[in-house]
Amino acid sequence: MDVSDDGIPGPVAEPAATPDDTRFDYDLVVIGSGPGGQKAAIAAAKLGRRVAVVERKHMMGGVSVNTGTIPSKTLREAVLYLTGMAQREMYGASYRVKSDITIEDLFARTQHVIGREVEVVRAQLLRNHVDLHSGAAAFVDPHTVEVTDDDGRRTRFSGRFVVIATGSRPHRPDTVQFDERTVVDSDGVLALDRVPGSMVVVGAGIIGIEYASMFAALGTRVTIVDKRPTMLEMCDPEVVESLKFHLRDLSVSFRLGEEVAGVDTGPHGTVTRLASGKKIAADTVMYSAGRQGQTADLNLAAAGLSADRRGRIEVDGDYRTAVPHVFAVGDVIGFPALAATSMDQGRLAAYRAFDEPARELAAVQPIGIYTIPEISYCGRTEDELTRDSVPYEVGVARYRELARGQIVGDSYGMLKLLVHVDTRELLGVHIFGTSATDLVHIGQAIMACGGTIDYLVDTVLNYPTLSEAYKVAALDATNKIRAVARFGEV
Repeated sequence: MDVSDDGIPGPVAEPAATPDDTRFDYDLVVIGSGPGGQKAAIAAAKLGRRVAVVERKHMMGGVSVNTGTIPSKTLREAVLYLTGMAQREMYGASYRVKSDITIEDLFARTQHVIGREVEVVRAQLLRNHVDLHSGAAAFVDPHTVEVTDDDGRRTRFSGRFVVIATGSRPHRPDTVQFDERTVVDSDGVLALDRVPGSMVVVGAGIIGIEYASMFAALGTRVTIVDKRPTMLEMCDPEVVESLKFHLRDLSVSFRLGEEVAGVDTGPHGTVTRLASGKKIAADTVMYSAGRQGQTADLNLAAAGLSADRRGRIEVDGDYRTAVPHVFAVGDVIGFPALAATSMDQGRLAAYRAFDEPARELAAVQPIGIYTIPEISYCGRTEDELTRDSVPYEVGVARYRELARGQIVGDSYGMLKLLVHVDTRELLGVHIFGTSATDLVHIGQAIMACGGTIDYLVDTVLNYPTLSEAYKVAALDATNKIRAVARFGEV
């Protein structure tokens, strides 16, 4: 079995066509070319199947490449570089690479990366002999889709299997008047004509907090509003508190447990009215009120399908919809709605459609949150372990105690390991700080193999590195477990 540079294993042998194959134009039709759709198409093509991908013009790579993951993470890197945030520990709070950062400075890098990624996605699909159809797709019947291009021309073709990977768009409450200038959603942020001096971010979920931290680093006075009492409630509370402390140090204000009653706009900006009676003046308001599955134009009823009020399609453990030959992956099926998980869902859907053996390691999928600083975790949380009465110990390493932490100027980062007291099995990894989204994969690999912290205690890690935090945290947990055991000795 070979492995190509697009990350999908190649076929062992060309499969023989089945009688069903000849009744359809394609073995697999994929609607959407984002992370899930792209990997589904390539996986099926590697199995020797006839594959078509439908994507709207100028949206190759889907939302992830054009308005979501790639532009937002590229923007983050531009902010980190131009503001000199990572170097301020060394050179002082006033250190900046560029004193007057413009919106053009930020988005020049973003547009360059988007252009390159679009070409990479297109090249990978064409290299694997996937047919690309430009336009908007809609079901005609459970096996047939109709594609309408920008000129109104319509094309119909059928697929033995179909994968819906249309992604999502920002949810826009009916009560909010978006003007694309002062009141925007998370897509509209990428079209701002200047860096705002002040901003209200409505929504303390992943996208809202990511953008809040970026603009705070640029010097924007940010206020975060959410009717929920906590932000990033899926994360470890200690990690969330560390991020909140860091954001407050960047002059971010929090209005949690507060609901927005309305937003007034005028020549001098906006005023956000809260249900409690408070009013917040700001240049810009960004709504991050969740995502809406892009299914409204698919004519799902013709395929025997339906979506919920947020446009999401229900699937089973194999990513099959209520119609067995139709699969759905990515944002359109809901949580976790991350590019990384969507890629794996696309691969698995294609394999299961064609009865190819596949293994899913869902229990150890990492979550990466690209705030400034980063957060990443894998496995279980302390609350979950406590609820299930699992005996565990905590091992902690702080970046300020690592030589590499001093070198890179990160005095606030931390890594936390959750360890089973009896089996010494690694149950969870929670990281806050520089390179958190990369470091988490070490713990993920150990957990996927059923490993224990003894591996981390016994192994030699490069010095000086941030990876060393694993050994420090493992030793911390081991010492705590040993102290309890010694207490019980006669």
